Amino acid sequence: MNRFGCSGRSCRGPGGLAVARRLAAAAAMLLVAASAAMAQDAHRVILGAKFQARLEEIGNGLPGVMGIRVVDLTSGQRFGVNDTLVFPQGSAIKVAVLVELFRQASEGKLSVDDRVTISTKDFVTGSQIRYFKDGTSAMSLHDLAVLMIIVSDNNATNLLIERVGMQNATRTMRELGLPNTRVQRKMIQPQESARGNENLSTPSEAARLMERIYRCDLPMSAAHCAEMRSILEIPHDGPIQQSVPSGIRVGQKTGTITGVRTNWGYVDLPGRPYALAVMGNYGESDEISNTIGVVADAAYAYFMRLGGATEYGTRVPVQLLREQGGRPPR
Repeated sequence: MNRFGCSGRSCRGPGGLAVARRLAAAAAMLLVAASAAMAQDAHRVILGAKFQARLEEIGNGLPGVMGIRVVDLTSGQRFGVNDTLVFPQGSAIKVAVLVELFRQASEGKLSVDDRVTISTKDFVTGSQIRYFKDGTSAMSLHDLAVLMIIVSDNNATNLLIERVGMQNATRTMRELGLPNTRVQRKMIQPQESARGNENLSTPSEAARLMERIYRCDLPMSAAHCAEMRSILEIPHDGPIQQSVPSGIRVGQKTGTITGVRTNWGYVDLPGRPYALAVMGNYGESDEISNTIGVVADAAYAYFMRLGGATEYGTRVPVQLLREQGGRPPR
């Protein structure tokens, strides 16, 4: 058999020649299509390289240390700067507490409707519920979780940590393949910080957790994941939230310690969703926060450039692309 798929006398007659010509034409068309695809891939490689270079420029421009991880949730491509370094997390670690709460609810170990009596005995700063009357008020675990995420209430967080257990939250992170994401102390414990006992993660692991939350790739039911996501997606302040126009779903959480700022999140950008985690330390808090905003702006600009684009880079409405059966470039 020759390279046209025929052998012997079948290749020599008129019918055999026709088959050979058709096969040769098909092979030529495949080569042209493959060459065109490779050419367009080269365009996207250039865009990705520019984005990576921009992230490096931003990260290296911070006087302190910055770690960045950005994940394209369409193609799986990852971009990073110092993304395996371990950073203290401040309130961003509350995402891990939230995951553990809904994991245990999904397993039937607790209900998010369970109510907790508010007590002033362990109140710390950075809380709204510390103004509640001692012993006469109660809140559901769900509502404590809402306060923990949208106003970063530290007392609500500490009550949830007591309920789900720090060791359990850390174990779940480890089982998810995130060994450096650790819940090790309650909120506002300066004596623990002085001993170096911090809540920790890396940009790579934090972005991976946000990716898994976005995809509901977690050890919990789809219903519990959706409920958890609805809390994360309540609009609240943060550089990632502020980097996108209103109307685009964002799940995110910020963290603050003196000299440290962090922000974990995902952005459900039509046609090109993405996840990111940005962290900075050894710096002025406002300076780090502003730089996280620059990273978030750069990520939104990059994925907006890809979202709704055809394989040739032509911009069309995302809905039209879907209706015509087109696919965004990967």
